[in-house]
Amino acid sequence: MTVRVLVADDQDLVRTGLSMILEAQPDIEVVGQAADGHAAVELARTLHPDVCLVDIRMPGLDGIEVTDLLAGRGVADPMAVVVITTFDLDEYVHGALRAGARGFLLKDAGPELLVQAVHAAAVGDALIAPNVTRRLLATLAAGASSKRRTPPIDPLTQREEEVLKLVAVGRTNAEIAAELFISLTTVKTHVASLLTKIGARNRVEIAMWAYDTGRVGD
Repeated sequence: MTVRVLVADDQDLVRTGLSMILEAQPDIEVVGQAADGHAAVELARTLHPDVCLVDIRMPGLDGIEVTDLLAGRGVADPMAVVVITTFDLDEYVHGALRAGARGFLLKDAGPELLVQAVHAAAVGDALIAPNVTRRLLATLAAGASSKRRTPPIDPLTQREEEVLKLVAVGRTNAEIAAELFISLTTVKTHVASLLTKIGARNRVEIAMWAYDTGRVGD
C-alpha cells in the first residue's frame, strides 16, 4: 500500500528536503506541499492524504491550529498528523499534541526516523520519537502537576498498566509484544482498552495521560 503524504513547512529548503526523502521511498507518495497553515488545511481537505507532516511554526495558521482543524475533537473524520519542529521542548508542541497530533518529530531526526514516523502514523501506531518522549512529556507534565487527569472510567488491569508504561516511553506494538511475551493481537486489544478507559484518541494521548497521572516519570 502506498502512503500518501502532505508536507507543510514554510521553509522552502526544509519542505523540499522532506519531500525528496519521502519520495525516495517506494511505498510513499508526496501528494502535496504547503508553505503556510491555510494552504495546508485546504490541501489536506482536498487531497485527503494518509498522513499530514506539519511544521509547528507557520504563517497564517500555526501547527497547533492546523492540527486542531484536521484532527481535533470536533473533526468527524480526523486525519493522521505528525508534527515536526526544530526544538524537542518547543512550547507549542504540547498544544499540538493536545489538539490531536499522532506524532512528534525533530527536523534533524534523519531520513530513517522520518520514514518510520510516516509509516507508523499511517497505520495508527504513531508516537513521539522515543529519544525525546521522556524529556518532553515528563517536563510538560511536571509543569502541570496540579492538573492531574481524572482516573480511568474503569480501573486498569495489571497488564494494561504494563502496556501503558511501554506505550508512554515510545515502544511500538511489536516491541511491547516481544518485551511482555504476548501476541501482537493481545497488545492491540490492550491498547484499544486503554483508549476506551482513559478517553484517549490515540497513542500520544495515552502517553500524555501516563505522564500526567504520574505513572511514568523522567
